[in-house]
Amino acid sequence: MTVQKKRMSAARAIVECMKREETQHVFCVPGESYLPVLDALHDESTIQVISTRHEGGAAFMAEGYAKSTLKPGIVLATRGVGAANLSIGVHTAYQDSTPMIVLLGQVHSKFRGREGFQEVDLDQFFGPISKWAVEVRDPERMPEIIERAFRIAQSGRPGPVVISLPEDVLPMESDMVFRSTFTKPRPAPSQAEMTKMEEILSNAKRPLLIVGGGIKSSCAEKLVITFAEKFTLPVLVAFRRHDVFPHDHPLFIGHLGLGTSKHIEEAIAEADTIIALGTRLSEVTTKDYSLLKDHHTLIHIDINDETLGKVYSPNLGIVADGSETLRSFMGMRLPCHWEEWTLAKNAKYKKASQLDILDENVINSSVIHYMQKNLPQDALITNDAGNFAGWLHDYFKFNEPHTYVGPTSGAMGYGLPAAIGAKLAFPKKTVVTLAGDGGFMMTANELETAVRYHIPVIALVFNNNMYGTIRMHQEMHYPEKVIGTDLGEVSFQKLAESVGAKGYTVDSVDDFAVAFDEALKGNEVVVIEILTEKEQIAPHRTIEQIRENAKTR
Repeated sequence: MTVQKKRMSAARAIVECMKREETQHVFCVPGESYLPVLDALHDESTIQVISTRHEGGAAFMAEGYAKSTLKPGIVLATRGVGAANLSIGVHTAYQDSTPMIVLLGQVHSKFRGREGFQEVDLDQFFGPISKWAVEVRDPERMPEIIERAFRIAQSGRPGPVVISLPEDVLPMESDMVFRSTFTKPRPAPSQAEMTKMEEILSNAKRPLLIVGGGIKSSCAEKLVITFAEKFTLPVLVAFRRHDVFPHDHPLFIGHLGLGTSKHIEEAIAEADTIIALGTRLSEVTTKDYSLLKDHHTLIHIDINDETLGKVYSPNLGIVADGSETLRSFMGMRLPCHWEEWTLAKNAKYKKASQLDILDENVINSSVIHYMQKNLPQDALITNDAGNFAGWLHDYFKFNEPHTYVGPTSGAMGYGLPAAIGAKLAFPKKTVVTLAGDGGFMMTANELETAVRYHIPVIALVFNNNMYGTIRMHQEMHYPEKVIGTDLGEVSFQKLAESVGAKGYTVDSVDDFAVAFDEALKGNEVVVIEILTEKEQIAPHRTIEQIRENAKTR
């Protein structure tokens, strides 16, 4: 074990731990409660501080950055008010299994429990949506707790850690002890588990592989392709984990999530064996926990023991790292007599995801088609929450790793700040974010952050002047009784220009093509406002169709 001892303040010990873990960026809204940490960051040239317009934006940036780098995103804020603002990003990191470390200034220790200025019991506040929430009361324990935070955030199922920092503790000096930096544990299946896996698959007639975020966090994208090819397994990706398996591969049969296609439901119903690898089989992935049935033999493999059996009791549950699992199972001997079935499912996927551009198509379809033709293969796309994403998910082909970042939590306001974080992680990649007008306005202030730090992202805003997803559900349950979902007029072009970004407004595919081409050639923050129809609420449904269907139920 490598041990170093240095005398310094608790605040400087935090930054020293960050440096030892090779942290390059932190995100924050500055606050007086943690000024000693900001001062220590000022003196550390290897770490860039990104000061944002809102703590929610800072947390989303850290989350998008962490999803891209696979290292903890670090976000700082002040006391209860800043903590409450960034809690949406913590919840997103928790549901999305994203490593994050949240450092929050806290009131003076002498004032704790007196409802001091902006006081909140932060460890209690964040306990249900974090892997660990703790308050540091002794300065000499700061390295121990920060080192533990890096370990917890990245070990097992990744997630957020929240650390409360009383303002009187931060400037205190002590003899600090720094120990070894984090090395990620990678447990492998046991011999008995490998034998059982081979036995189950040897008797399978139509096995199906569902892969999730655990593939990305274990860097197993190439291995899962080799594994699927060796055993001719049809592959589905979990909700908003699009880039863990190439969509142009002959074994790919689609993505699970909102509005699951009929051909996917059919494939799962026909399958007799489900291999779920690196996915928690969430509500959205499993269509309200309805897709897996009693006739399925379930092999569930995940790094987190609590994931196994949480919803579905597996016939074989294995706690293991994705990469190690795939390497271990590569030596299996299987009959693999399901090739014809697998290829038939791929053919149905190709038919369902084929985007034919016709004159009567809405502009959303044409935008996705143009993006597919003109973006570099390694371009990275983020999306906000909303129905506009249906066109992206149904028709865009993600064929390379690290080309997609989206919120499985469904958080609005996510897309733009996540794109900023992703661009910092991959500065040479083209990064494009898609959002609706409702979600974009929730964090549009971060355009100025992107401009100020010269982080060139391209934002596409699909503007139909309403909260479209909620309007859709209103029409499903209370047809024609519209309330609260209409939004006012906003010129996103002028909004962009007002903070120093470049702005366009388009209502045709020809105008979009001109604006998008210019954005790709440039090196600046760009917003392209796309005027869309209210009526075409989803790729395959109109408001009128939804309304009439609701009336006849």
